[in-house]
Amino acid sequence: MFERLQKPFLTVETGEAYQPIRVAYQILQPEKLEPALKNLQCVEAKQGGWNVFWRGECEDTHFESLDSFKKNPQHPLRLGTMIIKEGTLYLNLPSFKRACLLVPLLHKLIDPAIIKIIKADFINKVFGINERLPHGFAELFDEDELERIVHQRVHDYEVVQARCEQAATAEEAFKILSEYTNAESHKRLPYAERYAFQEIDGMDPDVAYLGFYIFLRGRELVAIRRWFGETGYTLADAAEETIEQVFGGMNIDIIE
Repeated sequence: MFERLQKPFLTVETGEAYQPIRVAYQILQPEKLEPALKNLQCVEAKQGGWNVFWRGECEDTHFESLDSFKKNPQHPLRLGTMIIKEGTLYLNLPSFKRACLLVPLLHKLIDPAIIKIIKADFINKVFGINERLPHGFAELFDEDELERIVHQRVHDYEVVQARCEQAATAEEAFKILSEYTNAESHKRLPYAERYAFQEIDGMDPDVAYLGFYIFLRGRELVAIRRWFGETGYTLADAAEETIEQVFGGMNIDIIE
């Protein structure tokens, strides 16, 4: 453990932790997708897919963790890649931060009538500098296991919801919910996990994706804090810190 505390974890060029994430989109109008991507300055076709660069529409994307990186217009930084596999469009990114920045932006840039966001699969850990890295997303994610985790989470929530509805008093219902959230926050996070997006038609994408940001940010904090030895740091701690950061930055008072 002491050796780990002395070693930094692997980061990407823009300064944040390397945590691979794959965002999946349902293609609603295949014939319009390629022309839509061709119109974007930040997207460039490559063999078998597309690269997404830090330029054009992505130029103003801001990474607070980065102070010293100098952008070179002749050699723009690649933020991620896109591929189509079995009729699904995948946006592959090396960090949670890039996902939180690019997903709402792409929602604005590409007509939601062409593609619809479905899910995001990601890794709940940071990697050591000398650690062996997985080769591609196929090695990272087990579809059956990801689906099992999602279904179990939904089942557990529905059981708690039913208990709350059957509670004799509001106080009893609150106690049931509180015990559930406390137990969930202390669970060991799975190596890989899935975030399922809800319908966001007609919503402001910045608002619609706020839950996605809070979900990922909490898990990123847990991974980093535990890397540095804070084994007791939980999702509850991360949620409190993240919500304070988000709403405090908006100068919104939070009811304790």
